[in-house]
Amino acid sequence: MAPAKILVVDDDPAIRNLIHRFLAKQDYQMESAADGKTGMALFEQFNPDLVILDVNLPDALGYNLCQEMQSRTDVFVLMLTSRTDPADKITGFSKGADDYLTKPFNLEELQYRVEAILKRQRVVTTPERQCLTFDRLVIDPVRREVNLDNKPVILTALEFDLLHFLASHPGKVWRRAELIQEVWDYDYVGDQRVVDVHIGQIRRKIETDLNQPALIQTVRGVGYKFEAPPAIKENSQNSENQVS
Repeated sequence: MAPAKILVVDDDPAIRNLIHRFLAKQDYQMESAADGKTGMALFEQFNPDLVILDVNLPDALGYNLCQEMQSRTDVFVLMLTSRTDPADKITGFSKGADDYLTKPFNLEELQYRVEAILKRQRVVTTPERQCLTFDRLVIDPVRREVNLDNKPVILTALEFDLLHFLASHPGKVWRRAELIQEVWDYDYVGDQRVVDVHIGQIRRKIETDLNQPALIQTVRGVGYKFEAPPAIKENSQNSENQVS
């Protein structure tokens, strides 16, 4: 299996070169850039699996680059910044970031987070290949596409994984910590509100009424569940009755 490709975009040459050399020693294919324009050019040429992206760049805001990159591929993005305000982290996650690391940071922690993110690049098993259809909503795990009323819904890689996981277990209630373990695929040490942020992003794209979400429902004091539309539930019950 070919080594994963990582692009580092940071205007601080000391940090950029340190990350580049350190991860290159872990056998990752590496490229790096000092600004947004160069970063986007390398992104197009290199087609990385993961981008380690500084928030504050001389010619761009990392949050905007994150959105632009993820609108083109299912790339993972690890935001790297000196901003420590929790609100900044929430902003990063709302823009599609998969993880968020503040400066100064430990190289071993960086390696751990990189490995954890890239673990999610896994082969889709046969049961997971089946399209999930819920009335007007269709989720295709092979193409990693979502359609609502026969129109494409643009989701980030993490949003797709979260929606697909919830929809694969309709009716089951999941705690935030459980979703982080199952979808993020590692023990996330940050604020569990990251789940709320991504749920909010998905709801804006698939729910008809944000004040009363029908598909992804909040279970107060516990977490979230995906609720299949009534027509789907009736069909499922009728099928069960016919079999019995």
